[in-house]
Amino acid sequence: MKKALWSLLFIISLFVLSVDQSSAATNEKLIKEIKEIITENYVGTIDGNLNTAKTIPEIIDMLDPYSTYFTKEEYYEYTNSINLSTTGIGVVIEEHENGINILQVIDGGGAASAGVVAGDTITAINDQSIIGSSIQEVSSLLTGKENTQVKVTLLHEDGRTSIKTITRKKFTLPNVESELLFGDVGYISMSSFSEDGAKLVRNSLTQLKQRGASSFILDLQNNGGGYVTTAEELSGLFPKAKIAYLLEEAHASYEVKAVQQSIKFPANTRVLVNRYSASASEMVAASLQDQKAAILYGETTYGKGAMQGFYELHDGSYLKLTVGKFTGPSGKTIHEKGVIPSIQTKSDPIYKAHYDALKEQFANYQEQKSFKNVSTTKAFTVKFSQKLATTVPKGSVQLVSLGGNEVACTAAVQEDNALLITPTTPLVKGQEYMLLVHPTLQTAKGTKLKQGTYLHIAVAK
Repeated sequence: MKKALWSLLFIISLFVLSVDQSSAATNEKLIKEIKEIITENYVGTIDGNLNTAKTIPEIIDMLDPYSTYFTKEEYYEYTNSINLSTTGIGVVIEEHENGINILQVIDGGGAASAGVVAGDTITAINDQSIIGSSIQEVSSLLTGKENTQVKVTLLHEDGRTSIKTITRKKFTLPNVESELLFGDVGYISMSSFSEDGAKLVRNSLTQLKQRGASSFILDLQNNGGGYVTTAEELSGLFPKAKIAYLLEEAHASYEVKAVQQSIKFPANTRVLVNRYSASASEMVAASLQDQKAAILYGETTYGKGAMQGFYELHDGSYLKLTVGKFTGPSGKTIHEKGVIPSIQTKSDPIYKAHYDALKEQFANYQEQKSFKNVSTTKAFTVKFSQKLATTVPKGSVQLVSLGGNEVACTAAVQEDNALLITPTTPLVKGQEYMLLVHPTLQTAKGTKLKQGTYLHIAVAK
C-alpha cells in the first residue's frame, strides 16, 4: 500500500512538472512575442534593458504610461469602456501622476450618487494605493458585479481628500447628445470617440439642421479619446479640414487625410475643449484649428499626442503599444503640451461660444457694457438716449440663459428713457446670460428704435 502511494505521488509530481514546464514555455513564447513587437514598432524611450526582462510587468514598466498589456478579458472590458457600456462606478478615467484622473462622471452612475466630480483623482481603491497603476489595472478594480461596492480614496482639485464607498451599477453612456439652443444654435456633445461616434454626430447634425439650426457648437470637453478612425471621420465633417493629422511612426512619417462626409458643419462652428480633452479629442481640435475649419474655445487640452496600436498575441491577449506621435497639420507639438484654444475662457466655454454665436446673428445691434458678479435677484436697467413709449411690446426684451434657452422676465419703462428688466425667477449661481433688447421697442413718438442692443451678464457663484 505504501509503495502504491509513493507511485501515485510520483505520477502526480510528473504531471505537475509537465504543466509547469508547459506554462513556462508558453510564457516564454509570449514574452518573446511582446519583445519583438516592441522592438519593431514602439515609439518612445525604453527605460531599461528589454533583452534581459523576464516578465510582462517588467517589460511594461520600461515603456510609457500609455503602453500596457491586456488579458483577453481585460481587452474586452477596455473596448466596452470606449463604447461606454459596462458595469462599474460610472466614470471616464485617464492616467495621472497622482493616480487616476476622473475626466467625466456619468449621470445616474454610482460615482455621481456618491458626489464624485470631474477633476477628482483616485489615489487608492479599497485602501490600496493605485499611484503608478495603469488605467487597465484601475478599471479592473472599479468594474465588477452589479450592486457590489468599492471603497475609493479621492484627491480633490482644492487639495482635500475623501473616502467614498461607491455602488457599482450597469450603465451605457449616451455618447452623443444634442439640443437646439436659443437662436437656432445647434449644440452637440460627444463623450467618447467610440466606433460609431462620428456617425452619431453626423446624425445629430442632420437632425438639428432639419429643426432649423443655422450655427453649431461641438462640445469635446472631458472627452478622453478613443478610436483614431473616428477622429479621421469627425474631421471630415468640416469643409476646410482636408488633413486629419500628421503621424510620426518608428520607421515613417506621413499625412493622414480626413474622411470626407456628405454633410458638413458650417465654417463658423465653435468647438469646446478643456484640460480633460485628450488624445483623439486633441487630434480633432488641432486639425480644425490649424486649417481654420472651426473656432476653438476653452482651455489648453490634456497633452496626449501619442497614438497607441493594439497587437493581438498568440494566446488571445493584447499588447497596447505607443506606435507614433501625432500633431495637427501645422506640425505643432501636442504631446505633453496640449492644444491651446484660439479663444480661452475661465468659465464654461459654452457661455462664450453661445454668446458669440448670437452676436453674429445680431451684428447690427449695439453691445452694452456687461454686468459681472451680479446677485441671483438682480434686476437690470438699460438706458436709452430717447424717451420710450410706456408700453413694451411682447417679445421686445429677451433674457437668454447661455448654453440653453430663453428665461422669463418682465420689462417696464422707468424715468421715460430707462427700461427695468426683472427675471421672473432667481438667476442661477455661476450661470451666464445674454440680455437682448430688440428695436421693436418704441419711442414716445411712436417710432421704433433704430438699433437693438444686447449685453452679457455673469452671475456670482
